[in-house]
Amino acid sequence: MKKLISYVTTGYPDKKFTVDLIFTLKEAGSDAIELGIPFSDPVADGPIIQEANKRALERGFKLNDVFEVSEKVAKDIDTYWMGYFNNFYHRGYDFMVEKAKNSNIKGFIIPDLPYEEAVDYEEKFPLISFVAPTDSKERIQKILKNPKEFIYMVAYAGITGADKQEDLSEIINHIKEITNTPLYIGFGVNEKTARKKSKGVDGVIVGSAFIKVLLEDISGTEKLKKISKIAKTIKEEINS
Repeated sequence: MKKLISYVTTGYPDKKFTVDLIFTLKEAGSDAIELGIPFSDPVADGPIIQEANKRALERGFKLNDVFEVSEKVAKDIDTYWMGYFNNFYHRGYDFMVEKAKNSNIKGFIIPDLPYEEAVDYEEKFPLISFVAPTDSKERIQKILKNPKEFIYMVAYAGITGADKQEDLSEIINHIKEITNTPLYIGFGVNEKTARKKSKGVDGVIVGSAFIKVLLEDISGTEKLKKISKIAKTIKEEINS
């Protein structure tokens, strides 16, 4: 069965809601959580997740919020910390690794840490490898020399949440020839695109489709219901 990894922005609207949302996603079929660490300049993210980052920071988000949420959820569902390298560098990478180990975190997803620099850190803690359509076959072989946990396939060149399509069959086949590590596709995955984008891969990573609801001016209960419905639909679509 293909898997669903769900992204959530930590601390918006608050820590308690983040925990409730994660367990709601788990019940709706999510197999893992990408726990986003709010940052002032999330360069790989589109306007929806950027706005969620901004609101979380305005409400007083602190890095300790990530630790507290992780302690409550990571023992029950595979959890990865997603953040920009400044988040990890500011408090000290070794400090973040120790915190992650103590919180049962499975790995780090750091989109602005290129492979050439990531090699200095990957031995300390699992770092998720990114592969993009613009990568050459030679570069892909280098990146996937020692993949951890899963491979993050970027569906297109650009930012998250955009409605773009690219033919990835050739690059997917090439990756499958190199490694048996699970390959998940992210960027632009929602209820309408999930089935097509999941072709040939082992799962999908969904963020903006959920965060869009999180930003709506509706009650927390309604947000959880709508997000749950979206997650269930996507899980069904990728396995139909």
